[in-house]
Amino acid sequence: MHVPPLNRREFVKKSAVTGAAVAVAGTVAATPAQAAHRKPPKPPRTWSFSILGTTDLHSHVFDWDYYTDAAYQDSKGNSVGVARVATLVKQQRAAKGEDHVLLVDAGDIIQGTSLAYYYARVDPIVGTGGKRGPKHPMAIAMNAMRYDAAALGNHEFNYGIETLRRFEEQCHFPLLGANALDAKTLRPAFQPYTVKRLRVPGAPDIKVGILGLTNPGIALWDKDNVAGKMAFTGLVEQAKKYVPRMRALGCDVVFLTDHSGLDGSSSYGDELPYVENASNLVAQQVPGIDAILVGHTHTEVSSYTVTNTETGKEVVLSEPYCYGMRLTVFDFELELVHGQWKVTSTKAQTLNSNTVEEDAEITGLLTADHDLVVKYVNTPVGTCTADLSAAEACWKDVPVMDFIHQVQMAAVATGLSTADAALPLISVAAPFSRTADIPRGDVTIRDVAGLYIYDNTLYGKKLTGAQLKDYLEYAAKYYHQVPSGTKVDTATLTNANSFWDYMYDTAAGVSYDIDIAQPEGSRIKNLSYEGTPVADGQVFVVAVNNYRANGGSGYPHIAAADIAYSSTNEIRQLMIDYVTAKGSLDPADFAAANWRLTQNGTPVF
Repeated sequence: MHVPPLNRREFVKKSAVTGAAVAVAGTVAATPAQAAHRKPPKPPRTWSFSILGTTDLHSHVFDWDYYTDAAYQDSKGNSVGVARVATLVKQQRAAKGEDHVLLVDAGDIIQGTSLAYYYARVDPIVGTGGKRGPKHPMAIAMNAMRYDAAALGNHEFNYGIETLRRFEEQCHFPLLGANALDAKTLRPAFQPYTVKRLRVPGAPDIKVGILGLTNPGIALWDKDNVAGKMAFTGLVEQAKKYVPRMRALGCDVVFLTDHSGLDGSSSYGDELPYVENASNLVAQQVPGIDAILVGHTHTEVSSYTVTNTETGKEVVLSEPYCYGMRLTVFDFELELVHGQWKVTSTKAQTLNSNTVEEDAEITGLLTADHDLVVKYVNTPVGTCTADLSAAEACWKDVPVMDFIHQVQMAAVATGLSTADAALPLISVAAPFSRTADIPRGDVTIRDVAGLYIYDNTLYGKKLTGAQLKDYLEYAAKYYHQVPSGTKVDTATLTNANSFWDYMYDTAAGVSYDIDIAQPEGSRIKNLSYEGTPVADGQVFVVAVNNYRANGGSGYPHIAAADIAYSSTNEIRQLMIDYVTAKGSLDPADFAAANWRLTQNGTPVF
């Protein structure tokens, strides 16, 4: 390349600048002899860094509700989506330095919205017809946000192991699950932990070990997908195995990401030998842990401290709210002692994503995917003759719940043996969403999906009359006791015993009263089938979703009951197919008020 010669004026100007630079440099330059005697800078004695944490994102990318086809809204003004979280993450990295920040998730990533369903079933990431599938939007977003690790959530297994493995391939970070084992070898089926190195100029690297633990309940809740393939042990048991191993590898900081709550409870009772919500037990019983990112329970716990019983050390736990509403920030202070880094302080707080706008990078990457799903969920599938609302479904037998029951019973009836077809058929189902509403007029996919928000499949199981009464008594503990003569307030009536709406089953095909004036265990009255009292030995086929059929929420008898029917078809899709086939949804075809609340026999509503 020809470079034109400088003219005299340019040459003089550049020479003057160069000469001035040399002159200034000469005033501070040291001779080789002087440099040899100069002491090197002292290495830093302290250092700080942060671990940012999300959990239960459930494929919320943008601040959008696919079921209402509008921006997300709740009574507390929360915003959802990783696009907003990405802005918070960038702010933290800018304030603290890129090499002072790690980003971790505690699981439940690829299920939970219509976007998640679309890339699992409509245009699946595993591909169809020999063609490679698309990249999952959550993999795209989390890769762009530069996650360092994520724990496996129980909902990661809802679409089968093949879908999970494909998602794992698409991620630029490891999916961790130290207690997710190969059923045959009992060796980890996923990477148990990862070690990240933080560079400290003039001092040893800080080695941060991140151990991932998932929920033992997967063995029940997704039995159909994991039985014979994977086994799930307890969090405490596996943490006791891996935390010492990580310390032996020289980890200065041991951080856990647990898809498990922190109150020591289990929704499945004693169905499994391992605790569902065990993060507090891990902190208490396993020495050597500095902090734990908690997930699974969809609650916000900014900072919670547990004292380890063996060492007396305080372990800091934090659970950010679900769907990307919050970001946890763990701040660590360390000191270099005899050449080794020691944690001197650990603090945690949560940041609210409604304080920032969505990140332009994530928006640019995923708007096309989002728009595609919006178009899909707004596809009409039929019409409805009346508005069907779930607003009162938690205390009244409303027609929209009978729609679910009708679809479940019709599907099970088609697959029963001749002998089982002669048995009385009933259905149980829960009111998943109080805001669900199927409008009069055109019915779209999102209208149906908003009523049945989970990807459950269908079972038919056999219960005796006595077992069915036990089942309904268990469901009735959902209500607070309200003595006769006391006014019933629906705002305070439900969710007793931390029994949430998705855990509360109503039944169709039998008639019964729930006497809320009575103590738990004595509330089911007048249980009858076709006008005749149900006998203890009478056998029923019960249409029930796979989550409940496999022990979810701890209902008695159902997990061990004989199977009369099972299907891999999602109940939600069966509902969509029902509307599509009939063309019209008419409550006259299925509505039947067969249960009610009473106080000493007097109807409440």
